Amino acid sequence: MACSSSSSHSALASSSRSCKYDVFLSFRGEDTRKTFVDHLYSALTQHLIRVYKDDETLPRGESINQSLFEAIEESGIAVIVFSKNYADSSWCLEELAHIMKCKDERELFVIPIFYDVEPTDVRNQKRKFGEAFSKQETKNVTKAEIWRKALVDVSSISGWELKNIANGHESQFIKKVVDTILDRLFALNSCVDESLVGMRTRFQDLKSLLDIGSGGVRMVGIWGVGGGGKTTLATSVYMKMSQHFQGHCILENVREDTSKHGLKKLQENILSSLFKKKVYVDSKSVGSS
Repeated sequence: MACSSSSSHSALASSSRSCKYDVFLSFRGEDTRKTFVDHLYSALTQHLIRVYKDDETLPRGESINQSLFEAIEESGIAVIVFSKNYADSSWCLEELAHIMKCKDERELFVIPIFYDVEPTDVRNQKRKFGEAFSKQETKNVTKAEIWRKALVDVSSISGWELKNIANGHESQFIKKVVDTILDRLFALNSCVDESLVGMRTRFQDLKSLLDIGSGGVRMVGIWGVGGGGKTTLATSVYMKMSQHFQGHCILENVREDTSKHGLKKLQENILSSLFKKKVYVDSKSVGSS
């Protein structure tokens, strides 16, 4: 969702994404959990992307079926990592069917990754992938057609094949996937009016300077002439990143308020905001996390 620099208090408040997770990862654990998916998950979380990965996120004691379905519905992007044994899991096939349902009904954005299989293997259930599917087909006759349709539909989406990108180098492949997801999330989450020339690049530059997750303290100053978009930029970065902190606040008119009420009042406002966990203000604000 996007909003202009003249947005009101309520518009900014509603601009944060309603999705609980940015990305839902669907994969066959025995094939990729400790290898490709582990590296992809690490790269995503290092960029502050909220990821649902069953062994990392699934609450103990809950019904696996319902928890997975709810996580899919609460995600903005679904990344499906197809491997040779993906179709040998009824859970994976159930996830896939629900993902494709949410794609049609909720506009869930789907990214298929063909890790060690061909898209045609998935579409036509051939070779090793087909053998794995046949095992589940005989056990779940009533669901087989739903799963088969989901496999045909997802393989028709323009996906990613490891062997065809970056000469098969996983690290470079993962970087390209993460960059694509970041671009997609920026379009979904940004409070920046993308018609403003150069704002997207400035947003990415400021995010890079903050280097969130590397430890330590960061302080970044934004300098420029009045009306150049400093407040819009700072506010959009805050709205994008604040959800990743347990405590955060955004303060407006710092110079004026300090001269009127002193630093003690400013400190009280900060502490009050942090204890409330989150504060939304109008677009004439400066943020910190």
